[in-house]
Amino acid sequence: MAFRRPLIVIVIFIYITAGVKIAAADEPVPTPWPHQFHALMFMNYSGDLSMIDLWYDWTNGRNFNIIQEQLGGITYDLEWNNGTSFFYTLDESKSCRSGQLEVGILRPNWLDGAKYLGQQNVSGFLCNVWEKVDFIWYYEDVETKRPVQWIFYTGREAHIMTYEVGAVLEDEKWQAPVYCFNKEKKSLSTKGALSEFKGYKEKAAL
Repeated sequence: MAFRRPLIVIVIFIYITAGVKIAAADEPVPTPWPHQFHALMFMNYSGDLSMIDLWYDWTNGRNFNIIQEQLGGITYDLEWNNGTSFFYTLDESKSCRSGQLEVGILRPNWLDGAKYLGQQNVSGFLCNVWEKVDFIWYYEDVETKRPVQWIFYTGREAHIMTYEVGAVLEDEKWQAPVYCFNKEKKSLSTKGALSEFKGYKEKAAL
């Protein structure tokens, strides 16, 4: 009897450990982004509203956010995989700001390693939910595997309105205007979702 009790404890421990590993293996993982897609996103940050026309093109190493502020202007956030970024307008102000980041555009598998939080109903869609580096919460439709929304740690919400896999923007529309390459550039505020997208990209690369 003295030897049976430790043996039973060991068996129970092995059984529980195996059960935990199986449960973890059964958890869903986020669907990698397609290498090329177009999405229209409705952004809401405590009532500050905007629309973002997102063109993701991993194949050609580029990403484009066209940002329409509510009853305001349009700004263009153009990013390349070498870390080069332009943020500009096409109106008479000819404003442009450029920068060089340490990381390029988001990888298709940027959600690898995200923590699974379970399922939640969002806007009529049953979604799997993940959290990445305490910075963003990502909601994916259980049935179609399409993204439904994501929420930044600041509370800013991105609601996916349309999602076109394989859609590609014409090459000529990826060219930043010539005044972005002048030595003297006019400053441009990064109002809206731009700063969070930048920080999100750096965090998600961890």
